[in-house]
Amino acid sequence: MSTCSDKTTNQPGAVVENPWRRLREFTDARIGLGRAGISLPTSELLAFQLSHAQARDAVHLPLDIDALCRDLAADPQLSALGEPIRLHSQAVDRTTYLQRPDLGRVLDDASRERLIELGCEQPSDLAVVIVDGLSSRAIAQNAVPFLQHFVGLLGTELPACSLAPLTVVEQGRVAIGDDVGALLNARTVLLLVGERPGLSSPDSLGLYLTWAPKPGLTDAARNCISNVRPAGLPHAEGAKRALYLLREAQRLKLSGVNLKDRTEDTVIEHGGSSRNFLVSE
Repeated sequence: MSTCSDKTTNQPGAVVENPWRRLREFTDARIGLGRAGISLPTSELLAFQLSHAQARDAVHLPLDIDALCRDLAADPQLSALGEPIRLHSQAVDRTTYLQRPDLGRVLDDASRERLIELGCEQPSDLAVVIVDGLSSRAIAQNAVPFLQHFVGLLGTELPACSLAPLTVVEQGRVAIGDDVGALLNARTVLLLVGERPGLSSPDSLGLYLTWAPKPGLTDAARNCISNVRPAGLPHAEGAKRALYLLREAQRLKLSGVNLKDRTEDTVIEHGGSSRNFLVSE
């Protein structure tokens, strides 16, 4: 009598290994998965489904703004940023945010009035804006440790840099930093945002630096540092790159496509090594 179970999958050697698998120590990409018959091994299929679920959760799970603001205010290293100001885009909820990207780029009336009431007539050098974006997990896990490194570098290398009030925006997208920066009368904006999750990076933090922010700017006016997280670009390295771009933006009075990121020319990321990581020594 036959059964529905396939006992061959429990036997040694049921999964045919792929020789490319050894390269997975260098990347999170799904390469060298092997096969079981004409299909993927069950473990790899389950791992894919888990990653897909984590990416979806990162998009839909709301950011705990109260907890984030408490962590920011309580951290003595971040005292220079002051008490965070909570703002909101014109996207009233997550469904609207996902369906109407344009509403996530603009502050709602209450937030706009709140910034106007601050009366920031004196220009500041930098405004730091934290935006939930498309990954609440990225902000929850990476915003505070990144800012700890960044503010530390700022205090030692650019001590004269004046700071606008710290803001945290709900249901926001990248361009909302221009709205905030203009209302705060800031010469430069550094925006931290949860990036669109990948199947291997549901917690990726993006940094966007803009000189002379104002509504209507395009991405060509911004410099981007992507994938800031422990498994990607470490917080300390991201902070060094952000400080470099800030210094150059202030010196040249520009940002975006006209401001080149030269950090690869230094020892910031690769220690000056040009070795191909795919070639064994």
